[in-house]
Amino acid sequence: MAEASAASSARSIAEQKKKELDASFFKKGILVALFSSLMYGFYTAFITAGESSQLWLSWVSAVSPTAFLAVFILPTVASAINDTCSALWALGITAKEGKLADFGRTINTKPGRILIMSALVGGPIATVAYIIALSQAGTIVVPIAALNPAIGSILSRILYKQELGPRKIAGIAICVFAGLMIGSASLTGDSSSNMVLGLALAFVAALGWGAEGCIAGYASCMIDTQIGITIRQCVSGVVELLVLLPIFSIVGGVSMGQTFGYVGAAITDLPTIICFIVAGFSAYKSFASWYRGNSMCGTALGMACNGTYTFVAPLVTWIVVGLIMGVDGYALAPIAWVAAVVMILGILVIAVDPKELFGKKEEA
Repeated sequence: MAEASAASSARSIAEQKKKELDASFFKKGILVALFSSLMYGFYTAFITAGESSQLWLSWVSAVSPTAFLAVFILPTVASAINDTCSALWALGITAKEGKLADFGRTINTKPGRILIMSALVGGPIATVAYIIALSQAGTIVVPIAALNPAIGSILSRILYKQELGPRKIAGIAICVFAGLMIGSASLTGDSSSNMVLGLALAFVAALGWGAEGCIAGYASCMIDTQIGITIRQCVSGVVELLVLLPIFSIVGGVSMGQTFGYVGAAITDLPTIICFIVAGFSAYKSFASWYRGNSMCGTALGMACNGTYTFVAPLVTWIVVGLIMGVDGYALAPIAWVAAVVMILGILVIAVDPKELFGKKEEA
């Protein structure tokens, strides 16, 4: 009897310790996911700062704001430089961790190929759309781009027959309502700066990132986080620099020499390239922390925490570009801040089942 009692007591202590460790791991995952949101704010702020440098503004002022060069090519130059910097950061850290050989081997596996496909959707397509949207409409587009969890839920229903349920439908409705708030506020003012195009491309970015989350879900469960983020950033940087820029040059009737002349000038101008180096590191840390946070606290809650960038990104951009650099036009209207908070609530409703969340708290 004494031995049985001792064994039972030991099991009870072990179970309690495990619950404490699980609770600590879960809470740390939430902090990591929130850190991802903060770094996304810095990514948005510093890529905007790079496009607000004296060099960049001299390019923009020399052409019509509606010209193909200003609307599509210059923002893609910014995105390509940023994602290339981000890829170099990822490769450097992967090499430091001694995982370059694993990186090479993983690319040729089925999960690696799936991740490459998801990177093509979420990187060159969604990221370039986001950067063009920022250049055309400013940080008002951020909450629209943050619709990706809602879109991801809809795509999961279509592709994987996952049930939405009343809670997720309600969350999607809240997000759509918040998007309408932002859109109506934007379109009542001066729309001469391609505001409609910016909002439309922000939705394209949300669609791309939502699709990326669905496609990459399977692969990311079987690939080391550092390897996965390195694949993503490398694919994005290479395709934007060597595929999208040449295509846009041909379509826009701009010579390759002129297009890549902008790239060369940007990377040799110290104030500009510093902004892109910081933005690239921030993008790398944001996506890496997002993957890691999702694995620690669950993809649903991780998405909800990361979705707080609807508030963080405009705030950090306003501080860095508006206050520190003194560039006008980055203070958002009160309704935009309210809509951002509403959007966060909608994302939270989609991503988190209150019963499961409170259940975990009770177990802790």
